[in-house]
Amino acid sequence: MAEPHTTTTDYADDLIKVPRAHLRLELTQDSDGLLLEHDGKSLARCYLTEQGMLAGGFMAEALGVKLPKLNETVRVAVSTGVLFRVLSIASLDFTNEASYELLNRWLEEARMQRGSSASEA
Repeated sequence: MAEPHTTTTDYADDLIKVPRAHLRLELTQDSDGLLLEHDGKSLARCYLTEQGMLAGGFMAEALGVKLPKLNETVRVAVSTGVLFRVLSIASLDFTNEASYELLNRWLEEARMQRGSSASEA
């Protein structure tokens, strides 16, 4: 079985169970790839693979931010609904063409949910 391109945590699953309007998240690029955190706790890690970086780029798009440069962090505040879509996007298999239909839908839903409320934290 191939190594995963992205991992998500149980903490991420627990966080999206309680609806919230503003979660302060941090997206950091380091030598291992991209790390999404909340209150210093890991939510998702996208590894330095072709699919991992695709997932990371689409996660940033869903969050409404640009990818951070190496060793930099971008802060953003989004709802749990947006976070749900971000985590779903991270789990897609980008070698499967059908994944792109889901991707487009989740990106659009994240854009609509962010509306004008997405802000840098």
